[in-house]
Amino acid sequence: MFLSFVFNNKIISQELNAQVIVNSNLVNQTNQQIFETLEKSLNEFINNQSWTNREFLNNEKITCSFIFTLSSYKNEKFEGTLQVQSQRPIFDSNYDSPILNFLDKDIEFRYQEFQPLFFNRSSFESNLVSIVSYYSFLIIGMDMDTFKLNGGSFSFDNAQTIVNLARQSGFKGWNPNESDRNRFWLIESMLSNSYSDYRKSSYIYHKNGLDFMTSNNFEAKKSIIESINNLEKVYNVRPDSYLLQIFFDAKSDEIVNIFSGGPKVDFDSTLIILNKISPFFNSKWKQIKM
Repeated sequence: MFLSFVFNNKIISQELNAQVIVNSNLVNQTNQQIFETLEKSLNEFINNQSWTNREFLNNEKITCSFIFTLSSYKNEKFEGTLQVQSQRPIFDSNYDSPILNFLDKDIEFRYQEFQPLFFNRSSFESNLVSIVSYYSFLIIGMDMDTFKLNGGSFSFDNAQTIVNLARQSGFKGWNPNESDRNRFWLIESMLSNSYSDYRKSSYIYHKNGLDFMTSNNFEAKKSIIESINNLEKVYNVRPDSYLLQIFFDAKSDEIVNIFSGGPKVDFDSTLIILNKISPFFNSKWKQIKM
């Protein structure tokens, strides 16, 4: 009886603590019920799904958000954009570091109100399920990469499987010939050996850098410098690498804050590298007060 009680009360937590928002302000639709139902269904689907075989404690769940901004709804077809964001707690602090801040402009799917959402690892169920499942695995993989070198490979493999299954669906975002910056190329780049230094930099930046900011700020900054300098190798492979955009879209403000206070470190050469590999944020790099 006691053993049965323990087993039945064992909590296997899901990996994500996600907030899903469905914004329908741009849609000319008087009946908002379907958007509210969609939002509720997505919140339940993402947060109740076990995406990996790993057990997560409640305080280990990955905080993230999925913000759908819909621009069209007609005959059960939805179109719009999706902003996906995730963050990671930093050791011995109350600070959460942004990991992913990505806008997907190729959002289209069909959905009937109260339609059940099911994830099947071996088949394409619906484009809505494929999109949110893809980004769930991407979030988990990127998070795991910050704790262990290449720790997110299994999740990235699952995201790539979703891409392969969805490519024949006819929906946008899954095929390499549509764009050089879509879901296909994002996961393709993440798993490519040519860009392995991106994942190495992510690990060094967080595990050897940010996680030591409270205990040894000087050495932590040096590790973050190492990680940024290492990203130049990604730039050398492809100057307009998708992954560099992904990294600095999430990290630009944080980098400015890190190197605008605290103990001084030799940052001159790294600043030159930042202006080289991420020129879009030059105005932010000018804000760094060394």
